[in-house]
Amino acid sequence: MPELPEVETSRRGIEPILVGRKITDVVIRERRLRWPVSPDVDSHLTGARVTSVERRAKYLLINTTNGTAIMHFGMSGSVFIVERGTPAGVHDHFDIGFDSGKALRFRDPRRFGSLHWSDDPASHWLLKNLGPEPLGDAFDGDYLWSRSRGRRVAVKQFIMNAAIVVGVGNIYASESLFMAGINPRRSAGRIALHRYVALVDAIRSVLDKAIRAGGTTLRDFHNSDGEAGYFQQDLEVYGRDGEACRRCAKPISVIIQGQRSTFYCKHCQR
Repeated sequence: MPELPEVETSRRGIEPILVGRKITDVVIRERRLRWPVSPDVDSHLTGARVTSVERRAKYLLINTTNGTAIMHFGMSGSVFIVERGTPAGVHDHFDIGFDSGKALRFRDPRRFGSLHWSDDPASHWLLKNLGPEPLGDAFDGDYLWSRSRGRRVAVKQFIMNAAIVVGVGNIYASESLFMAGINPRRSAGRIALHRYVALVDAIRSVLDKAIRAGGTTLRDFHNSDGEAGYFQQDLEVYGRDGEACRRCAKPISVIIQGQRSTFYCKHCQR
């Protein structure tokens, strides 16, 4: 599914096109997404002016003079900028039209995405219990170490817990743990502070690299220009089971953790 870098790539793509523009119309073609589209989102958005476009975890927040539209891409969702009136495809579930003649179009073949309305997004039920942003100042080695004390859960599951830190999906967790040299099976509570400092640096580096590359190439994901990301071409361990580690030349291993594939190097990660 689209992860933090993919959503951030989309946010950066649409922000300069949306901010300052007045919303002229909202066309909802399909309300039966993962959760039904908020019934009042049409009326609240129409006539409002976009003040900013933010991202919280994997949610896209379109802030307006009336309130905030909260979007989630689900498993296969994406947003595009199109000319208003452009014929919609079967999976194009809603358009938000602007006075510029452009429209923000949401496409989601699997319909696991969502659209919500909130006057106070920080207290919205989808967002209020989320952990800190991995690229923000509140996320550092001391924080991660303190939250891990007494935890027996494997460190990979620990950093993928959105209540601990948001946006570290399966691919990026494997890549970050490899960069930090930490075995993904180690108990979170048995990792020293200096290693968590290294892990935070690795998470930041991996996510920043993915954002600059446009996200990870996934079958259904495209950014706001309709182009696929290409970070997956440069992954160190994810999807490379049996191939030679680029550090030690020993084969990359794969195990299942929490019903997800984990890729790592037994030699380089301790």
